[in-house]
Amino acid sequence: MKPQSLWRNNGLSIVVFGLFFVFLIGQTVAGWLDHNDENKLHKEKPVTLVQYTFSSDNAESVFENWESEFLQMGAYIYLTTFLIQRGSAESKNPDEPEKDEESHKEGASPLLKTDGFLKTLYSHSLSLAFAGMFAISFIGHAMGGARAYSAELQQFGQPPVSTFQYLESSRFWFESLQNWQSEFLAVGAIVVLSIWLREKGSPESKPLNAPHSQTGGS
Repeated sequence: MKPQSLWRNNGLSIVVFGLFFVFLIGQTVAGWLDHNDENKLHKEKPVTLVQYTFSSDNAESVFENWESEFLQMGAYIYLTTFLIQRGSAESKNPDEPEKDEESHKEGASPLLKTDGFLKTLYSHSLSLAFAGMFAISFIGHAMGGARAYSAELQQFGQPPVSTFQYLESSRFWFESLQNWQSEFLAVGAIVVLSIWLREKGSPESKPLNAPHSQTGGS
């Protein structure tokens, strides 16, 4: 594949994942500097960037954010299968009949020709993938957070906590819920604002000349 064709066909994913890596590296470096600033206040030795990258503090912060993002996207994908917001570019049109998605077309997955579990699994594979990534991130947040919280407790002569004990703590749920609420606020904002506002050329927006009451999504 020519570089020009690669960029034309995959530019969106290349840019989005490129920004992801840039910001992840930036977060790690900023977190490392902040961690060492705290160590100075507690008169402790600084850690190297590699040590911080693989530390429980960094794991907790990374998985904590991934967890909320995967929850948001997975829930949004699933909820839009049966809930409607009239006029939103992010919603199905309530006045249009449901499209036939199960008849096999050329190039479609051969799983559509099967019956039973495999077809059902394929029919919900996107939301299931996000549910799986959410579960992995949730566990990573809990394990990393438990180790980080235990290290903090031990500085004050307190016993460490297990992952399950950390899951029961108000700290864990404060960390999670503060991210979850903001994610669903953002989803709600695009669902409602796309009724009246436009972004020319974006598939996430209705056409400029579309009436506010018309659903532009599918």
